[in-house]
Amino acid sequence: MAAIVAATASFEAWMRRCIAVVERDLALKHARMAQAPFLFLRATFYRWVPLWQEACPDLAAAPKLLAVGDLHVENFGTWRDAEGRLAWGINDFDEAFAMPYAIDLVRLATSALLAARHEKLRLGAEEVCAALLAGYGETIAADGGRPFVLEEEHAALRAMATGEERDPERFWAKLGAARTATAPRAARRLLRQAMPETEGRPRIAHRVAGLGSLGRPRYVALGLSHGGLVAREAKAVLPSAFAWANGGAAKRCFSGALAEAAIRSPDPFYRVRQGWVLRRLAPHCTAIELADFPKRREHLVILKAMGRETANVHWGSPAALAAVRRDLKRRKPGWLHAAATRMAEATLAEWRHWRAIRG
Repeated sequence: MAAIVAATASFEAWMRRCIAVVERDLALKHARMAQAPFLFLRATFYRWVPLWQEACPDLAAAPKLLAVGDLHVENFGTWRDAEGRLAWGINDFDEAFAMPYAIDLVRLATSALLAARHEKLRLGAEEVCAALLAGYGETIAADGGRPFVLEEEHAALRAMATGEERDPERFWAKLGAARTATAPRAARRLLRQAMPETEGRPRIAHRVAGLGSLGRPRYVALGLSHGGLVAREAKAVLPSAFAWANGGAAKRCFSGALAEAAIRSPDPFYRVRQGWVLRRLAPHCTAIELADFPKRREHLVILKAMGRETANVHWGSPAALAAVRRDLKRRKPGWLHAAATRMAEATLAEWRHWRAIRG
């Protein structure tokens, strides 16, 4: 049996011991994993961890901090901060854990290389890695991070955030098509508490979104409030697959802690409560997909910003940064490109196994 098949079966058995898995969504995840290497990468952080530790042992021994783990070029999005301003940054902290800092950079670079192979990003591997590392290095070396608020600056990011693919009519039509579902009592209570006053009782639906999180219970409350639609999401918490892959028994979720510690203008609706991640959903309060990216000339700007935002999140572990800076200085030029290339090839090999068996 291919290692990816065995790892998937073992990981999903563990998931079932932790939460009430949505089997239909898990079957969808399996099908999407076979469609393209980039989608496979997004769905398989549990398998990425041992692959990375084997392929990049020197990086696996790098200084640790509270890292994102499941970082990729579609794990960035926007939200409205407490002042109503449009903010941009990392969108999902589901796999947050104490990990070597380099795991975020290598996984982000690998995702960009896989996206570039399929012309989602039309950039060379070396320039992708150079842009990410430049943004990261500059921000880690600075006196502190700097949040991304898109009101007056960051034109390329603002163009992504307000593009046609995130049109409000399209957004609400898609979200409104979700099938009505009966959520667990705790999720219903938390969603009611998170919602503003609505005309009548909000409708609760099952939401299918993401890739790595497919299989987790995920619900959205939808209602009409003061003449407009509103929505709140509750997604079941699962401990990080990094702990699972290393034989740990960790049960704590670090997503809320990392989101709170990171240098950013916070999303006032993002909360982790009683085993659920809660957030507001709106046309400009979601992840940004590759389809939303602007023209090629802006891609390096966006990738450099992703490197900077990764450092903003790592600034949530300030005590670890001196060791990170020393480690970065001792790395030979091209280290990120070499590691991302190795991981892209390893991911492609795993994907081909999966596609041959499940495709």
